[in-house]
Amino acid sequence: MATVAALVTTLTGAAAAAAVTARPAGAAVATADKPVTHKDNDRVPEGAAWTQHYFPSSDGSTVELHADVLRPEGVPEGRKLPVILSIGPYFGHSGQLAFEHPAHTGPSGRFNDLIEGADLLGRGYALVLVDLRGFGGSTGCLDATGPGDQADIKAAIDWAASRPWSTGAVGMYGKSFDAMTGLVGNNLNNDALKAVVAQEPIWDLYRNIRSNGVPRTTAVSISNAYEKIATLPQLPDDEARYRAAADYEKAHPECLLTNRLGYQTADPDSEYWKARDYANLAKGSDTPLFFTQGMAEWNTEPEAMQEFLANHQGPERGWIGPWDHVRGNEKAEDGRLKMGREGWFAETMSFFDQYLKGVQPSVQYPNYAVQDNNGTWRAQDTWPVVSESATIPLKGGSYVDSGAEAGPAPDDSFVHWSAPLGQATRVTGTPRISLNTAQGFGTVMVRLHDVAPDGTATVFDEQVSTIGPGNTTFDFKAADWTLPASHSLAVEIGTTQANVLGDWLDTPSGKTIGITGAELELPLDSPSDDQATPGARAPYLDTYLLLNKTKPAPGKPSFTLSGQGEDG
Repeated sequence: MATVAALVTTLTGAAAAAAVTARPAGAAVATADKPVTHKDNDRVPEGAAWTQHYFPSSDGSTVELHADVLRPEGVPEGRKLPVILSIGPYFGHSGQLAFEHPAHTGPSGRFNDLIEGADLLGRGYALVLVDLRGFGGSTGCLDATGPGDQADIKAAIDWAASRPWSTGAVGMYGKSFDAMTGLVGNNLNNDALKAVVAQEPIWDLYRNIRSNGVPRTTAVSISNAYEKIATLPQLPDDEARYRAAADYEKAHPECLLTNRLGYQTADPDSEYWKARDYANLAKGSDTPLFFTQGMAEWNTEPEAMQEFLANHQGPERGWIGPWDHVRGNEKAEDGRLKMGREGWFAETMSFFDQYLKGVQPSVQYPNYAVQDNNGTWRAQDTWPVVSESATIPLKGGSYVDSGAEAGPAPDDSFVHWSAPLGQATRVTGTPRISLNTAQGFGTVMVRLHDVAPDGTATVFDEQVSTIGPGNTTFDFKAADWTLPASHSLAVEIGTTQANVLGDWLDTPSGKTIGITGAELELPLDSPSDDQATPGARAPYLDTYLLLNKTKPAPGKPSFTLSGQGEDG
């Protein structure tokens, strides 16, 4: 136990030292029955009245949850409002990811962009920000969206729906972690939850932490990051109840160790990971869902997305394209929208108005707006649209599982090439590969390259896995990539190589891995009948193309994308 206590001291020491420099600035602090406005606390958004509340989780434990509530200032007594709820780790009064040295306490500004950009309060909504257990003003041990967090999410939905000022209709909104809690909310099948807007979520936490048995750096970095957030010092002018809750980990140092050990669980079939497989748990769910997914994501990759959407039975709307970990309204320094599409808040509020207020949309938005890798946007009724599922047999080969530690070498991988395409062909959905191994234990990386006639190429999808004698089958990340006419597909099979897409903590076996054959399953479609929808090129696309340029070893074509193998 002394070791765990030392861990807590290490994590909190620097931030706690910074906290003592903060001093109350005389700003008013809200309570449940004493609303505070911008006039008396400049951290309260203009036009809002801030109150603070506490309520129990739904699992029968002693966990007490904290909520900051923002309602329109001056709303008439008795007027009921639909609620936009966000629940997560980022709403502590002293900062989202780190101690931000605010002059005084106040509600988190994490979604002030929604309040201002959507005129959320002016449109007659309330915003409720709830700290998950272990964060901000909530007690309990942080739980990484496990059963405890799920109980908190249920409690938060029920609490928001049951307030005397609530219509009983709740929508969830978030990005990244608090988008994941929206997926969890969907999976709870709570009648009060009418809609979920989730930007850049994780669809299955295991696949974000490990890839088919190969750990990622996130197994360490993510647990460390949330332990830091859970132990952030709060502010001296916060009410005593809030500060006592924020210090929960100091009295319970086992919380941090338990969290860290959970992320290190290796077995994907363990109860730990099964409880966090949002895609599998979405079976039969029907809450209307509006999401965004960057297909060039480096943080919350598009893994298990298609599985979640297939299991989800409710209305769906999505923005999909080649951006990274950004919000729909976020702009680059030059003013360009980072996703490239105008109208994020207008579409979001149309979605909430429809499902929380029963107001039919005045604009007919496409179910899916998808940006291709050439920067153009198309509208689709569903995603993916697959016209052909090609099953492509590949010949075998061998490679040395060296990890390319001295840089890529000829024996690190082998490559199979398609014949040049006669027409543009889109890989859309989730590719899959099966490998038959005759010898060797280690890891394997399979990369899909879009190769131009001059031999320059771009890696557009990849995956890794542990491998041994017998059959190894796994999914790639979801893809949406159009190979132009005259381009070829190169399939590279070999050792795990460090690159911009991957962050695996691989331990190369040093063994020669012999593959006797493989079978690649590709979901394909033609872009010839695309229906254009407005949107500009995502700025990150050019960065992605620059960082992922490759030049695979040339070879004779051995297959076509029609699924008919050729001798080679």
